[in-house]
Amino acid sequence: MTSILRTTLLLALLTGLLLMIGGAIAGRAGLLIALLLSVIMNIGSYWYSDKIVLRMYNAREVQASEAPQLCGIVQRLAERAGLPMPKIYIIPSEMPNAFATGRDPKHAAVAVTTGIMKILDYSELEGVLGHELTHVKNRDTLISAATAGVITYLASIAQWSLILGGRDEDDGNMVGLLLMAVLAPFAALLIQLAISRGREFAADEGGARLCGRPAALASALAKLEKGAVPANVNPSTAHMFIVNPLKGQRLASLFSTHPGTEERIRRLMAMQ
Repeated sequence: MTSILRTTLLLALLTGLLLMIGGAIAGRAGLLIALLLSVIMNIGSYWYSDKIVLRMYNAREVQASEAPQLCGIVQRLAERAGLPMPKIYIIPSEMPNAFATGRDPKHAAVAVTTGIMKILDYSELEGVLGHELTHVKNRDTLISAATAGVITYLASIAQWSLILGGRDEDDGNMVGLLLMAVLAPFAALLIQLAISRGREFAADEGGARLCGRPAALASALAKLEKGAVPANVNPSTAHMFIVNPLKGQRLASLFSTHPGTEERIRRLMAMQ
């Protein structure tokens, strides 16, 4: 399945989930409202999701004159991958991590934290950036942003439905709304899990091939896992980062959007 077709199908699945929730909460009127909102959500995710996420983490765009090594690595890897040069951002955070975003390869951005630049050497950073550019090449970045928006939106609409009481005021309907408030975001989370874990393995493999050193990316993942620090991260965006930024939070670990780091390292070392 091509990356474009896969992205389209997953967005359609998320849209279908929104329509189902709207119909369950408010019947035909809710279905129409959900349809309108899903159109707005998809358009908003396509055009503005990258800007929202970058602003959320106070990311600052940098040029080659400010970060020559970082920009040089990205430029070389982008050329090797046949990608346009993405914009490069630095996030002021001691959390060692990185992510890619953007609606397509022509409008992509790669963001790294100040923390990751402190603990990785040149080849390890190259492996991480190769991983992120593979996400760009596979068009994973649009899905990442869309799922983040859907989970947040579903949680909000379910909670407001409980407050407003839905269509009826009978106990049965309130029980249904309560279940919806719990199950709607959970359903979106399950979709997110199914999407994210497979994408991470694929990006690891692609990043290792792009930089030519699987062991360097494996070493980077080991350092990032060991160097994880508490950080103020919106859970709906956790899946965008190369390693789980919510490590140590029990519930977040149980429903982690990332495969186990040990398994990722094992697969990378097997590529040598």
